[in-house]
Amino acid sequence: MKPAFWWSSLAGTLALALVAAPVGAQAGGGSLEPIPSLALPGVPAMPDVRGPLELTVVYPKWRDLVDAPDTNFIFGSTGNGAAQLTVNGYPARVWPNGAWFAWIPYPQDSLMEFHLVARTESETAELTYVAQRASRYVPPTDALWIDTTSIEPRRKVWWPAGEELPIAVRAAPGSTVRIILPDGSVVPMFVDSAPAEIPWGIRAFGRDPAKLRRPMDGTRYVGVLEARAIGQPAGLVVDPIVRQIEVIPCPQAQGMRCQEAPETEPAVIEVVRGSDTTRAAWPIQVMLLDGPAPVVELDDDPTGEGNTDGITIGRAAPGATFHWFLPRGTRAAVTGRINGTLRLQLSRNATAWVPVDEARALPAGMPMPRARVGFLTLTPSDDRVTVRIPVDRKVPFRIDEGGTTIRLRLYGAYGTPNWIRYGGTDDLVDWVDWSQDRTDEVVLSFELSEPVWGYRTRWEGNDLLLEIRRPPPIDPDRPLRDRYIMIDPGHPPAGAKGPTGLREAEANLAVSMRIRTLLERAGARVVMSRVTDSAVGLWPRIRQADSLDVELLVSVHNNALPDGVNPFLAHGSSVYYFHPQSVHLAREIQRAFVRQLRLRNLGVSRGNLALTRPTWMPAVLTEGLFIMMPEQEAALRTEEGQQLYALAVVEGIEAFLEGRGRAQR
Repeated sequence: MKPAFWWSSLAGTLALALVAAPVGAQAGGGSLEPIPSLALPGVPAMPDVRGPLELTVVYPKWRDLVDAPDTNFIFGSTGNGAAQLTVNGYPARVWPNGAWFAWIPYPQDSLMEFHLVARTESETAELTYVAQRASRYVPPTDALWIDTTSIEPRRKVWWPAGEELPIAVRAAPGSTVRIILPDGSVVPMFVDSAPAEIPWGIRAFGRDPAKLRRPMDGTRYVGVLEARAIGQPAGLVVDPIVRQIEVIPCPQAQGMRCQEAPETEPAVIEVVRGSDTTRAAWPIQVMLLDGPAPVVELDDDPTGEGNTDGITIGRAAPGATFHWFLPRGTRAAVTGRINGTLRLQLSRNATAWVPVDEARALPAGMPMPRARVGFLTLTPSDDRVTVRIPVDRKVPFRIDEGGTTIRLRLYGAYGTPNWIRYGGTDDLVDWVDWSQDRTDEVVLSFELSEPVWGYRTRWEGNDLLLEIRRPPPIDPDRPLRDRYIMIDPGHPPAGAKGPTGLREAEANLAVSMRIRTLLERAGARVVMSRVTDSAVGLWPRIRQADSLDVELLVSVHNNALPDGVNPFLAHGSSVYYFHPQSVHLAREIQRAFVRQLRLRNLGVSRGNLALTRPTWMPAVLTEGLFIMMPEQEAALRTEEGQQLYALAVVEGIEAFLEGRGRAQR
């Protein structure tokens, strides 16, 4: 019998030999199309630096867990633009300012060593550098193994009695895999026949179709466990909502339900192939929910510090993309918990996962919320139409928009809006309709006379207020005049860094200050989220834009690529949006980037980013240049490069406003 091993890429743990991987192309090699220029038009030539050799590595840092199976980038500075450099024997290009960049095969170890040698006519410098690899590789196929870090779920789980719990693990291909429970019963596992996972970065930025073709992965095994108590002593009280996992003897239960679970031995994952067997403990504790579903009230600021946006994020599955934005005070029933994430029952057909520390348990016996939606009243004002929706309980809801339509779906609700009062003859909202989409979901539809500019919601008592923003009046001949625009220089904290050490936060601020100057010269009013090199959190930036009622929000950034993507083929300009109201602004700025910067057109993308998610105004995030590329980092150090970026953003904003202004005529 061979022992199981625990994968790790940390220093001091097992160093496992990896299967040799194909060597990737060298810098600029293997491209499927001509490599575009990396330089910007009209920007001064990069300065020649002739200092003493001083080798630095900007990426990867020791703390970075590199997620690339074979070939990846590494970059930094030599301190001398005349140097010749090799990294593990592979030549790395050195630019005149001393920046160096290489796209090379990475060492096939979990702890990777890089040996750098730089030479000039009079000097030699060497540096041995160590970085870590993330444990996302396929181990040798001739050994029997279990990846204990891949077991799902793990640690603490609360699950309804009678509902199956999906389970998964990675193990040696061609094996028989099963879970042996403490009572001796067996749960079979089956091969999940699917191609090997493609890293998100290659999906998002990759230019080589060959990278999207992956062999079948026979290392993932899946199964289902009929929910039962596992891994807990007998006589415990289980509270699925507590922020800290509590274990209370039954005599102290004080009315809470007890769950008897006599088995205390852990469950075991067993992998068998031929005459070899290996086992590993399944690190899990399963506690059953066998009574009425407890009800919680959401509060994203449980400490009362006031530095949050009042919204709890809901996901369709743990780790999935944001889908619901649930205001503080929303109530829902809990039907499961995995570690720090609660599963809420929004309606019979919808569930959402939310952080447990943003949920406050309500008294035991509180019934599952079911709300009655009463008649609607619309109140027009100068800058918005406010829709008052009587809802006798604060149930979850979701808003979807498209073109000139806003749809509000309330979960756990039934409708009785016999009257819909439009409030005068204002025609921003052309008409309103409602439907009982399911027995416990109400859909309210608002058709507008103009494309959606912005909207937001808030609770006022038990009335839900939907504010629909009136588009500002725009003069198409002078579209920037009197417009109120927020420019957000992205970061700090965090942010990327170029080969010679230029921080993204510093470059973003320099570009943003030039954008402000250009906008103000054209008659716009501009507010900045920061004007110094100081850290500002994400939510304070969003709260500032919302509270000031700015009409547009543009967050300025410069890009860096994820691991495994060849930057010589995948760099370029791009703009991100999240809500449909912002897509036209994103497209106009992207068109201006292509005209001004003349880099590859990476296009417009829907990006789940904090600064693109505000709904009260069109909001976009720009990634004009790649600060990790030496020429583009150097351009961002110049006034000319900063001005080109700023001109593109302002031209895009102006084109968007002009188009909306002409449509208003």
